[in-house]
Amino acid sequence: MQSPPWRVGVDVGGTFTDLVIADSDGRTDVFKVPSVPADPGQGVISALEAACAALGLSLAQFLGECQFFLHGSTVATNTLLEGKGAKVGLLTTKGFRDSLEARRGLRKNPWDHRTPYPPVLVPRYLRLPVAGRIDARGAEVEALDLDDVRAACRVFREEGVESIAVCLLNSFVNPAHEQAVAALLREEGVCDWLSVSSEIVPIMGEYERSSTTVVNAYVMPRTASYLRALQERLIALGLKTKLLMLQSNGGAASLDQLIRQPVNLLLSGPSAGVGAMQYLAAGIGENNLVSMEIGGTSCDVMLMNEGRVAITDTLSVNDYDLVTPSVDIHTVGAGGGTIAGIDAAGLIYAGPEGAGARPGPAAYGLGGTRPTVTDAHLVLGRLRPGPYAGGTVTLDLAAAEAAMDNELALPLGISRTEAAAGIIRIVEQNLMHAVEQISIQRGYHLGRFMLIACGGAGPMHGASVGRRLGARAVYVPRQAGAFCAIGMQHADVRRDFVHVLMRRLDETVGAAIAEGFTQLQAQARAALGEEGFGEGDTRFDYELDLHYEGQQWDVRVTLPRDASPADIRAAFEREYDRQFGHTNPEARINVAKLRVVGIGKLPVLENPVYPTVDTPVVPVETRKVYADRLGDFVDTPIYRGADLQHGHSFEGPAVIEESTTTILVGPGDHVSVDALNNYIIRFGSED
Repeated sequence: MQSPPWRVGVDVGGTFTDLVIADSDGRTDVFKVPSVPADPGQGVISALEAACAALGLSLAQFLGECQFFLHGSTVATNTLLEGKGAKVGLLTTKGFRDSLEARRGLRKNPWDHRTPYPPVLVPRYLRLPVAGRIDARGAEVEALDLDDVRAACRVFREEGVESIAVCLLNSFVNPAHEQAVAALLREEGVCDWLSVSSEIVPIMGEYERSSTTVVNAYVMPRTASYLRALQERLIALGLKTKLLMLQSNGGAASLDQLIRQPVNLLLSGPSAGVGAMQYLAAGIGENNLVSMEIGGTSCDVMLMNEGRVAITDTLSVNDYDLVTPSVDIHTVGAGGGTIAGIDAAGLIYAGPEGAGARPGPAAYGLGGTRPTVTDAHLVLGRLRPGPYAGGTVTLDLAAAEAAMDNELALPLGISRTEAAAGIIRIVEQNLMHAVEQISIQRGYHLGRFMLIACGGAGPMHGASVGRRLGARAVYVPRQAGAFCAIGMQHADVRRDFVHVLMRRLDETVGAAIAEGFTQLQAQARAALGEEGFGEGDTRFDYELDLHYEGQQWDVRVTLPRDASPADIRAAFEREYDRQFGHTNPEARINVAKLRVVGIGKLPVLENPVYPTVDTPVVPVETRKVYADRLGDFVDTPIYRGADLQHGHSFEGPAVIEESTTTILVGPGDHVSVDALNNYIIRFGSED
């Protein structure tokens, strides 16, 4: 590291808290400490203290010289998953009291009639109806009865409601009734926390709008308390710049915005992969990338096509259906801490249960006795016993072997090696399915894409998964174990705005689209102005959601603001054909929604240039490592990542040990270090 000002990105995961610092020259350093689930903010402070110790600076001096501080947190997600949110009351239109519990009446698995839905976050006695009606065109057909609201306030007070959600029918076309209800609730002062659907998610779909508003109300008090406490703590320690949070859409926003809409934080952390992918794409000249980020408990997969990572509105967290702009991420329970066992049929399974930070894998020596993916790699010789993950834990081979023997090998009558190799095969099959779901199943041919193997455990599986899927090559960032935290260094501020139109696409719709874009852009410009951005550092993207008449699901296209109806139709049919393999030129098209994305551009962190070296590289040792394609242990050179620089290349088998990850190169595969000082693995023959 060279000199300030510093840029900080910190990602609090389930197992580790990763902090990445960039200096004025764009060079980065990574610090990894165990997460503190009971106090996530302490994990942030511990990571900062580790960084300051390495830099020889006091915490006050370092924070005072920070130019940029972006944080990704799972506090909102964990609040929902753990059921530790607020006691919520819901006001809804008379006759729709039970729509939140009725849901859509659909099951994810139509053959499974036993699995219950998740608990309703608002019990029926706190879901209270309000008389009054707005029709689908936005006209009032029944006056709002504010006495119903006052009666609800009395109930909420008596029951100790902590947060209130308001979702009235058709408020997305006319929010007048919701605004009147919100004004009265604030006047009554029942509680400090209020979520209004027309302010949070003004779209069609009464159930999803209700569900999203209720989840926002449910996670709001705990999330706001954490964010405010962390900001106050950092300011007291010397932070002078604004604390930004990463949203589910991959962009940053200030605390003032997200305290009101914490539902936008449910993918905070994993969505940082967008910034990391864009940074790598610019540096290596590749616009088609698939990232496979494997941490301690799960794997997050994202796809970039032609330089764009898809953003979706639909999000399901623990089977709660939400509508919030989110990076299109597919997640599976496959990580370094994924637990393996024997199922009822006498077969090995792996996941989705994870060992977490404590007790962690058996090899951590913290009380875990069940074998995990990390234990399997250790038994197979792919990981080195001793200090691991930057020295934050120590791997005990004997403990891993005991877990493998006691839980799998001895009960099944197989060898320890067969048990460990079986765990890896099962996990990699799950990883392959995850990548296929976000690529092949959506019309993308993986032969066009480079697979990014990242996260602490990703590079152990990247070459094997990439080869079997037919990816063009595998790219491994040198600091793969802090991929999301690195991505935070490259995020911009982002605000999304939407307007429901529901008009047929014809020659008369152009004026309505133009007017809608003008209104949304004004909202986006005002929101970015509140964040401190002026005309010279903002950008606006224009999107339309369209569908063939008679269809329900939309296809989104990005277009110039002044696109003609003919241009819109052509863009829609190109995207429709790519996704579904056909079009219907005779069918009418409906414009469902208009969207404007406002981007506040933060200072760009340039890619550092690394000189080419021509000195030979020598492995630090050779040890027996299990090669799955050969079905046996083979003598494998072990390289220290610090010894490998731009220009070095060699063939596998090989193991490369970095500070935040370990990279497995299969027999016959070729690995080289590129100009960004990262690794590219290209596949050899099957022989």
